[in-house]
Amino acid sequence: MQSLQDQLKQKVGQAALEYVMEGEYLGVGTGSTVRYFIDALAESGIQLKGCVSSSEASTRQLIELGLKVCDLSEVKEDIPVYIDGCDEIDANFCMIKGGGGALTREKILAQASKKFVCIADKSKKVAQLGVFPLPIEVIPMAVSRVARVLETMGGKPVLRNFVTDNGNNILDIHGLKLSEPRKFEEEVNQIPGVVTCGIFARRGADVLLVGTENGVEKLLPDN
Repeated sequence: MQSLQDQLKQKVGQAALEYVMEGEYLGVGTGSTVRYFIDALAESGIQLKGCVSSSEASTRQLIELGLKVCDLSEVKEDIPVYIDGCDEIDANFCMIKGGGGALTREKILAQASKKFVCIADKSKKVAQLGVFPLPIEVIPMAVSRVARVLETMGGKPVLRNFVTDNGNNILDIHGLKLSEPRKFEEEVNQIPGVVTCGIFARRGADVLLVGTENGVEKLLPDN
């Protein structure tokens, strides 16, 4: 039997079809909620120029379901819509992403898109980011050095047993209270060896679709 959380993810994945533009390119993220969206997209029959995927896992699912996947280099202008999930999102639509390990490609696609539609179940909404450990993609030779720097910034780094699609490592940073996520994102991204961090504040979501027991809520950021 499907869990309540999975039911909510399925609902919100279906609701995201409203934002898919027929005959255009579509950015597709990564994660459990996105998997439900990809299923719904395949069943919808919506015709696209192609899907630009943020991970090898999403690419495999898209291809298995008969959807065309293309490389970002083939797209000569901004992608109209990018649909992806999150691990946490605050009232300003700043997010923590990267639980699935695809944060760098997700950040590239978010930046390359005109509209970022975030899909999530209600548990992802938070008053302040930081309960979910912050993922940081790091070049392998710099892992120890970056971890020590993050400790001086108040975090407790844990090396994830995982290699990204880019061949890098991920440090999950516990114990942070991100009252200024944009500032922290900028500071972490300046550390040599960091590819990018999982704070999406400089380029947050434009729309949030939240799956609840009473249906799907459509929300806009507070500012």
